[in-house]
Amino acid sequence: MKLEEIRRKIDKIDRELLVLLQERMGLALRSKKFKTTISDPKREADVLTRAERLNLDLVESSFARQLLKTIIDESKRLQEEDRKLAAFQGEHGAYGEVAARLLVPGAAFIPCLEFNDVFRGVEDGYLDFGVVPVENSTQGIVSHTLDMFLFSDLKICGEIELRVRQNLLTLAKSLNQVERVYSHEQSLSQCKNWLRTHLPGVELIAVSSNSEAARRVRGTPESAAIGGRSAAEVYGLPVLFADIEDHPDNTTRFLVIGREIFAPSGHDKTTLLLTGGEGPGALHQLLEPFHVHGINMTRIESRPSRQQIWEYVFYIDLDGHMGSGNVAAALAELSAETFAVKVLGSYPKAVL
Repeated sequence: MKLEEIRRKIDKIDRELLVLLQERMGLALRSKKFKTTISDPKREADVLTRAERLNLDLVESSFARQLLKTIIDESKRLQEEDRKLAAFQGEHGAYGEVAARLLVPGAAFIPCLEFNDVFRGVEDGYLDFGVVPVENSTQGIVSHTLDMFLFSDLKICGEIELRVRQNLLTLAKSLNQVERVYSHEQSLSQCKNWLRTHLPGVELIAVSSNSEAARRVRGTPESAAIGGRSAAEVYGLPVLFADIEDHPDNTTRFLVIGREIFAPSGHDKTTLLLTGGEGPGALHQLLEPFHVHGINMTRIESRPSRQQIWEYVFYIDLDGHMGSGNVAAALAELSAETFAVKVLGSYPKAVL
């Protein structure tokens, strides 16, 4: 190998080491929720002893011990800061992480493989907040997120509308070298016209997130990923083509979920889950209190209830906080009828 190629490989390994270190620090922060004290001398001694016993030819045992001792000390320092933990679905570099950093500034950010892991972590109390996508301007509702609220008591605490710019990330020098493209299924759909025009016949492979796609292609010049610039930076991938989404106003709405509803901000939105009512005029009866009390309803979405066949529930967004006069009055009126009303959250409206 030439010196330039050796250095590229070293840079790649350095980046991977730092990404893994970030993941380790996140796990250390999560472990704090299960410990009575931050320091565990026996556990630390065991870790350091194992490091010394690895017998790596090019890494002295004393250096391995010193390195892990430094990492352990830094882990303890982070735990002592008492930072909030916010989870997102995907890997580091995903748009979910970008949204999380804007929604929960100052938190430590934990990647989760599935939406279920985000909800479960917050429900169980070892995560403070979770950030999940709920709607895209071109692809519509993210059904996985809505369905999680059917069986969860978590609350929506905030939202953000994030302009999503899709890029083709690859080590390839030209499109002729690309044999396959990895990305999340929604991103593939958001770029389908561009892909059809510029990469016809190329294999398209859906993965769990765009950051996972970037991770897969970082060592394979014949592969490409669709993702944001944050994923490109984390995994050291050049942007071969920028802004390849079919619609230039492509925007995704993300929610932050927690365990409580916050006080009014003065510019709020409330999200409801409504069930009940059958027969002619049932939907009209369901929505009538909002009209009577002058409440602006901004969205209604129906989803299967997962309780009985052909039974549906309604997700409704409306202006105002659940504690304000007209919204509170409408909710009381609905509850007095035969409808089941579940407030999923009252939270500040997003500003794009």
